[in-house]
Amino acid sequence: MKIGIVGTGRMGTAFAKRLIETGHEVSVWNRTPERMRAAEEAGAAAATGLRQLAACDVILISLTDADAVSDVVGRLAAADIAGRVVIDTSTLLPSQAQAIAGMVAAAGAEFVECPVGGTVAPALKGQLIGMAGGTNAAFARARPILELLCRRVEHLGPAGNGARMKLAINLPLALYWQTLGEALALLKGAGISAETAVSIIGDSSAGPTVLKNRAQVVVDTLNGVAQPGTFDINGLRKDLRLALQFAAMEGQELALASAAGATYDAAVESGLGGLDGASLARFVAG
Repeated sequence: MKIGIVGTGRMGTAFAKRLIETGHEVSVWNRTPERMRAAEEAGAAAATGLRQLAACDVILISLTDADAVSDVVGRLAAADIAGRVVIDTSTLLPSQAQAIAGMVAAAGAEFVECPVGGTVAPALKGQLIGMAGGTNAAFARARPILELLCRRVEHLGPAGNGARMKLAINLPLALYWQTLGEALALLKGAGISAETAVSIIGDSSAGPTVLKNRAQVVVDTLNGVAQPGTFDINGLRKDLRLALQFAAMEGQELALASAAGATYDAAVESGLGGLDGASLARFVAG
């Protein structure tokens, strides 16, 4: 199967590597051509433009925001994607995913939104969690590809539901880093090492999966060694803002998320935006 990937950031490049490894022919396109180099070195073909990518059987999109996705889908539609399958893995608002689904349908193609849980390492191993929204027919066509990237793929209903689920799973993660920082503030001055504190927290009911899986990253961060983020503070803040925006649209108030939003803003203003989410905990602990 010929697969085109739009967006060769960290995740898009990981998707390309995984799909090439599993025997698929992959072409990639990125607005900044230099960012395609890692995917090309893994065996992907560099498309000269979106018109060339539109000829692929499946088009996988991994971009930053709805404006970028809408622009790309509009250009793909103009290049003729009738009969193709478009899978968008970007994290968007539900209404934005629904609007893009409408654009794809109008172009005669099938659309599945499937934002994913996980970062680069699980993507390379096909161990992500996929949260899909779209018609039954579209999901049936997209599923064989999604199952190569994900250890679990759930079809959650129509377009927009995948976005809702993604916002729901990222919200506790964003809040956790602030909570961990406040917990560590209670230990300040006690002489308890970061290694010991993280080990005990991770071994208790206060230790979620992210702490158990990334304990060493957290320890190194707390010990003052800057850790580049695979899901950095900038990304967490973006998704936190989307969750707050969606809650407001639904008439809901997220008190904890609102308070954490101010902390994320302060951390970014302090120059921590590109660092691992655990850096927020260190920022809060002081």
